[in-house]
Amino acid sequence: MEDAGQKLKKVRERLDLRYRDVEEASNKIADHHQNDEFALGLSRLADIENKGVVPTLYRLYSLCAIYRLDPIEVMSWYGVKVTELPSDSARIDIEKTHLIEYNPPSGAGSVTVPLALDPGLDLRKTTYLSRMIQRWGKLPLMLLDNLDLEDHRYGYVGTDDWFMYPILQPGALVLIDETKRRILNTGWSNEYDRPIYFLETEEGYFCGWCHLSESGQIVMQPHPAALSNPVFFERGQADVIGQVVGVAMRLDHSRKRRARSSTG
Repeated sequence: MEDAGQKLKKVRERLDLRYRDVEEASNKIADHHQNDEFALGLSRLADIENKGVVPTLYRLYSLCAIYRLDPIEVMSWYGVKVTELPSDSARIDIEKTHLIEYNPPSGAGSVTVPLALDPGLDLRKTTYLSRMIQRWGKLPLMLLDNLDLEDHRYGYVGTDDWFMYPILQPGALVLIDETKRRILNTGWSNEYDRPIYFLETEEGYFCGWCHLSESGQIVMQPHPAALSNPVFFERGQADVIGQVVGVAMRLDHSRKRRARSSTG
């Protein structure tokens, strides 16, 4: 806390402002808003800078206005990181379905995301997207800021891949955890809890439920609604890249759309 006060002091001194100057400036802000809570007295300002006193919301606003500081940055000096708001919210369970009312602050919370893909990418086929990414960059996506991207990769479910429909829609973007490569035959209670794996073979990439036999054969099982047949891989024919732990997809795919695309 004292470090935050010292940072504010350095900014004030850099602007060549005296305590009296800050007091008078805060009084102007208080008069404008007709609220004395915005005002900073000389003794209060000294306590904030030198004794670790945390300013109120109103006084923090005044200091940021006077010093031309980003309030989100100043809040981080006091240990309040607004960029962690979504991840902290995710730790709190609320039973009622609700809207998320906050928006990412401008420029706050950047994560590494793919910006350019190989032009030879065939979106009809399931693809290990991380190998098709040509350029990565930073984007202000606060809602993804808590992801451990070092152990995760991206996959793309091809637009012709109905193997896990409707759990995974064709065209879905999946997040793959490379630390979870061991195929589990038990341990789930329903189809949504059952692990989905992303596999690489000489024929391409496959995404679906898996069963590992005693002989080492991998049986990739489709969702019953997909009306597809299981796929069998002998030992050494398939490499498990990881387990699907996240998905982003459209919800308007249907068998009718597939039929129209095949006839059109």
